[in-house]
Parts: sequence; C-alpha cells; structure tokens
Amino acid sequence: MVDNSLALLMSRLDFGWITTLHILYPPLTIGLAAMMFIGELLWLVTSDDHWYRLCRFFEKLLIINFAAGVATGITMELAFGILYGPFSQAAGPFFGQILGYETITAFMYEAGFIGLMIFGWGKIGRKMHLFATFNVALSSSLSALWILVANSWMQTPTGVTLTRGVFVVKDWWQAIFNPDVIYGFPHMLVASFEVALGFVAGVSAWNLLKQRHVALFQRSLKSSILALLVIAPLQVWLGDAMGLTVAGEQPTVLAAMEGHWHANNPDGSPNTDWNLVAWPNAAGDGNAWAIKIPHVLSLLETHSWNGTIRGMDEFPAQDRPPMLVPFYGFRVMVACGFFMVLMAGWGTWLVARKRLTGRAAGSNKWFLRATVFGAFVPFISVWVGWWTREVGRQPWVVYGLMRTSEGVSNMSVAQEVAWLVGYAGFELMVWGATWWFLSKVINEGPAMSNPIPSDGGEGLGTPASGRLRVRGEVETPKAETSVGPGLPSPQPA
Repeated sequence: MVDNSLALLMSRLDFGWITTLHILYPPLTIGLAAMMFIGELLWLVTSDDHWYRLCRFFEKLLIINFAAGVATGITMELAFGILYGPFSQAAGPFFGQILGYETITAFMYEAGFIGLMIFGWGKIGRKMHLFATFNVALSSSLSALWILVANSWMQTPTGVTLTRGVFVVKDWWQAIFNPDVIYGFPHMLVASFEVALGFVAGVSAWNLLKQRHVALFQRSLKSSILALLVIAPLQVWLGDAMGLTVAGEQPTVLAAMEGHWHANNPDGSPNTDWNLVAWPNAAGDGNAWAIKIPHVLSLLETHSWNGTIRGMDEFPAQDRPPMLVPFYGFRVMVACGFFMVLMAGWGTWLVARKRLTGRAAGSNKWFLRATVFGAFVPFISVWVGWWTREVGRQPWVVYGLMRTSEGVSNMSVAQEVAWLVGYAGFELMVWGATWWFLSKVINEGPAMSNPIPSDGGEGLGTPASGRLRVRGEVETPKAETSVGPGLPSPQPA
C-alpha cells in the first residue's frame, strides 16, 4: 500500500492523463467504421457515386484516428504494469484474460480487415470490399465490448473472490456480465455513434459554410442529422438507465454525482431535492450552498415522487469519493446530451422544410455554425463522462474490494513526475499530429477526380475526369472555391 498521498495523487494523475487523451480516439473509430459501412452499402444499393466519394474521404480521417488510438492504447497498456503493478498482479486472472480476448477477437480481427478495406479499392469486388468494411465496424465494436467488460468489472466486481491478494474467478458469466456492463456497454457504444455522427455533421457543415462540394456534403449532413434524431435521445435514455444501476450498485458514486449528503430532511421526510449547482462545505459533511429543485432527484433516481436516496453521510469518510468532479462532470455530460438532441431536432426540421438541399444548404449559417460546434460536444461529453465514472469510483480501484492505494506501484514522487512528463509529452505529440493531419485532409477535401472502381474489381470505372455517375446520369462538378483557412484548433475541456 502506498502511504504517500502525493505519490498516490501523482499516480492517479498519470493514468488519468493517459486515459483522457486515449479515449478521444476509439469512439470516433467505432462510429466512423459503422458509418463507412452504411455509406458503402448506400453506394452499392443506389449506384450514387457521391457515397463512394464520401466513403473515401472519411476513410482517410478514420485511418488517422485509428493510428492515434493504437499509439495511445499501447501506452495505456504499458501504464497498467508501470503505474499499477500490484493491481495488475491481483486482477491478472480476470483482467489479463479479458484484455487477451480483446486482442485476439477484436484487435487482430480488425487489423486483418482494415488493410483489406484501405488497400482493396479496385482490387477486389465491391461486395467483398463491403464485407471487409463490415468486419472493421464489427471488430471495433467488439473491442469496445471487452474494454467495457474490464472497466465495468472494476465498477461492480462480481464472480470473483479476493484470496491472498489475488482475484480468483469463481463464475466467469457473472464476472463478464456484471451489473454495470449491462447498460455501460450500450451507453458507450451509442456514445461512439454519437461522436462519429457529430463529427461527420460538423465536417459537412464546415464545408457547406465554405460552399465546397455542396452536392456531396449535403448528403452526409442530412443523413447524420437524421441518424442523430434517433441516437441522441437513445443516449439520454441509456444514461438514465445507467443512473439507476449506479444508484443500486454504487451509492457513494451517485451521492457524489448529485451532491447528496443526507437521505432525509431534519423532520424525517425523504430528501428529494435535486442540486442544480452546489459546493461542498469546509467540514466535508454537507454543502456550503446549493440551488435546489424539490422532488427532481427522486424522479430521476427512483422514478417516484418521494423516493429515498442514500446520502453521503451514510458511508465512512474514508470511503467517500471527491464530490466536485463527479458532480459537475455529470451535469456537463447531461448538458452535452441535450444539446445534441436539440441540434438533431433543429436539423430535422430544416430537412423537412428542404432547407438543407441544394443552394439552400449553405444559407442556414447559424445552424451550420452550431453543427460545427456540435462536432466537439460529444467529445467533451465522453471526457467528462469518463472522469465522472473514474473519479466517482475512488477511493477504490476495484469498487469495495481493493483501494487505489493498494493497487498503485510503490514509486517516489520524483518517479511519478518523470513518468507524467514522459506520458504527457508523447500523448501531446500524438494529439497534435492527429489534429494536424485531420485538418490537412479536411482542408484538401474529397478527391473528386479519382476513378470509381468497377464492380468486378478488374479495371476501373469512371475515368479520372471528375465526372460522377449518379443513378446512371453524369454530373460534372462545379469549380470549387479556394479552400480557405483551416479548422480552428480544438481547446481541451
């Protein structure tokens, strides 16, 4: 056990930095791969070569993001052993197996088909290429499943016993399908779709603002907005269901997320007030001030008017998580979720009025600007959601069974600082390079003059003249305007 509180804090900051930067990439990879499959399927079904151009364009962005995810993912794997050696040894019988399954059934599976997807255009048949793209999408989702199984087990550890400092698996079914993963995986998978849809909509809106490739990007904008009309509300519903699981399985986490200190009021009635904003007092046994809404907490967490929700004061002080990050992180995540719902509704209304078609697509500047901003909102939501989840679990690395202080490696503060500087330098280099390449590809736009692969994979279809086949007709793209300035540099949340 690490007694030095500063060394423990540095270890948490080290790993927190690594996961914060890494989690930017997998959700976009998962969502973009699924959208690539749908876009390619539309190309085959409709013979509209605009979908082919869009697939090839967003494929480049997928490749850049995938490479960044691999680089930062390897760093995170190394950090488990370096920063959390005792935990890695104790949880190896379960955690190591799950990460091994992820490598074999997802990562290697994806690595095999992503090469076929990238280099197979024009060399294999269209249906076979579609099959490769489908497998990239499926394998990336399988990867998310195994990672969420591992992390969810840390939140709600079932099916194991802690024997002589080692987690021995007694029931693999219970361990894998632990209470948290039932909604945790769908919540993260749908979040990945929302990230990708927001990203595609934002890139499309930016191009429409610049009046570049209007015929192309109005398709991707409309399709992503209509998909968000389903995905964004679904994510809100899954978040609510996830909250009920947290209330039942991790009451300390819920109490921190809601700034809820006391289950009952002084008169003995249930404390059902929901804290819109709050700040803990110096004594750490309540809120110094709060803006409250009566009964809303009960409605959210018990779906009843006067339900009882356990307060933070029911648990020993040493078992309580810090409040501020889970409390405000949860509220930012909820705000991001409802922003995406409103954006999807606004965009769907414009689609219904045919105001995102043809020349009219570029005239809705406020919506397009909001949609460009909306490209970053799901990333922020994933960030703060992950912080809420991980900080809320403290002081446990495995909830209720192993404390973080028992799981970290016995390192000095100087060693922790050295690792933090090294990790930060590498992650920032990857992050900067990723955004530079993404901006470069977005600025360059789709390759409109490249030939269209033939159906049989032998030879090529449309010659490199920039002429597109659209449902049997020929369309000559208009001359494009200048590229204009690059995308604004994203700022960390």
